[in-house]
Amino acid sequence: MPKSLPVSRYYDVKRDAQGQRFIDVHVTGLALLQNPLLNKTTAFTAEERLSLGLEGLIPPHMSTFEEQKQRTYLRYLQCSTDLEKHEYLRALQDRNEVLFFAVLEDHLEEMLPIIYTPTVGEAVKNYSGNYRYPRGFTVSRSDIGRIDDMLENVSVNDVRMIVATDSSAILGLGDQGFGGMAISIGKLSLYTAAGGVGPDKTLPVELDVGTNRQDLIDDPLYLGSHHKRLTGSEYDEFLDTFVEAVATRYTKAIIQWEDFSRGTAFRVLERYRKVVPSFNDDIQGTGAMALAGLISAARLKDEGLKDQVFVIVGAGAAGIGVATAIRQGLMQEGLNYEDANARIYVVDRYGLLMDGQPDLEEQQLSFVRPAAAVAGWAYAGEYPTLHETVTGAGATALLGFTGVPGLFRQETVEAMLAHTPRPIVFPLSNPSSHVEARPADLIHWTRGGAVVASGSPFPDVEYEGGRYAVGQGNNAFIFPGLGFGAVVSRAREITDNMVMAAALTLADYTAEHNARSGGVPRVYPPIGELRELSVRVAVRVARQAIVDGVCAERRVRAMDDATLEAVIRERAWEPRYLPLRRGDGDDER
Repeated sequence: MPKSLPVSRYYDVKRDAQGQRFIDVHVTGLALLQNPLLNKTTAFTAEERLSLGLEGLIPPHMSTFEEQKQRTYLRYLQCSTDLEKHEYLRALQDRNEVLFFAVLEDHLEEMLPIIYTPTVGEAVKNYSGNYRYPRGFTVSRSDIGRIDDMLENVSVNDVRMIVATDSSAILGLGDQGFGGMAISIGKLSLYTAAGGVGPDKTLPVELDVGTNRQDLIDDPLYLGSHHKRLTGSEYDEFLDTFVEAVATRYTKAIIQWEDFSRGTAFRVLERYRKVVPSFNDDIQGTGAMALAGLISAARLKDEGLKDQVFVIVGAGAAGIGVATAIRQGLMQEGLNYEDANARIYVVDRYGLLMDGQPDLEEQQLSFVRPAAAVAGWAYAGEYPTLHETVTGAGATALLGFTGVPGLFRQETVEAMLAHTPRPIVFPLSNPSSHVEARPADLIHWTRGGAVVASGSPFPDVEYEGGRYAVGQGNNAFIFPGLGFGAVVSRAREITDNMVMAAALTLADYTAEHNARSGGVPRVYPPIGELRELSVRVAVRVARQAIVDGVCAERRVRAMDDATLEAVIRERAWEPRYLPLRRGDGDDER
């Protein structure tokens, strides 16, 4: 008997007697055309049109897949703005998932900034006004007692990857209420396009706990709940109920927590990471991405990570996540905890984090400096400013996670030249309108010396006859492979070592790219190589899950590295149409 792999109440994926996959569908006609996981639009065969009740509902010409992709891309090029392109691609995904991902993979470097950062920021802000088609799962305060029943309304039964946000700290935009669903959708698109997680295995989630934006609450067209954000025990009860329901409905699912406010992000991560396999991309993904870029930047200087002194601006989830990752990286290079910590300075809105500073949060405490640590520094106020910290600490690396455009001023960057001829400067805030410094300015201010990466894509810089690469410090280098590796290994927990394995894989892959490309050396590889990189990350993450004793997949535990890589490559979903057959309960046909 052929093997049946149920994934949805509307269809089953099966294998015929020769082992070839096909889809047994339980809907026909217009209902089939309205299911984006099944719809082939103009590519249905004559047999499928007849057996599935599609004759007369679609144009008579049977398009090839290449014709469909060409037609779609030409229409994409007619869009006049990035937001219009984003909405066009989202509409395509809502009617034909396979075609969407095929076009996205063919043009990944061009389209990633459109479906993800920076353009997704505009989509978030305009989500209610541009809403067209239901996607994902939404739960609000009024639903707290019915989440189990509501999850039964989700048509897919084998979800492996969930991205859940409460939208309290979207990119550098802050509280965006219900609009944060666009982030969850965009992230999961990359899990499929780059990481190989099938679209039928993903679920975007909006945890609608309200918004503190009065303008949204007062807007009658706002689609989210019109009340202030839940806090305290009411918020905790809400998330507890959600996590319990998800763990019951989807026993193999990984949760990525996304865009929670700074204090909440750490608390949610620690509360649930051992309850359900989960991680926070803003904390751990950003930390791994930044650490990998810093390792690559230090290598370009013929130095190590431990030769640098780091100033991190922004003490929220991303900034503290990066500081923690740097500390782990320094300890990997042989420093003890105290010596590693001594090379990291974190600056927030009051200045350098120091003893006695107001509003310190638990996750910040290990990076707080005593007054003795800045003895002899020249600073005018109660706490050293960013400029005073860069000067006093002897900073060789400066990273920004503030969302404050232009925060890195020329005199501060130039001050770094007293400590190193090649300062590492990473203004990593998103979207591009919120970047702390423009890469071209950084190259000019340092007379070509700076090693630069930014959060959003910027072109390489031409300066005095030379060309300087601007790396894009994008979490997409980390989370698709990290998630897929966890899925393949059925990790019971996403350990810190698994996240570190992802960071080191990215750094090693970048070095490999630089060695074989012969071009301008980079701190991150091109986005076009994201799929191959994600496979490498997934392999090392799955191997680390085995080493850490959290791999629940017995077959994976028995695999050597070559077999594990082969299995991951084979399991990675690819956008291609499978034959559709009308389901009648006969598995032998």
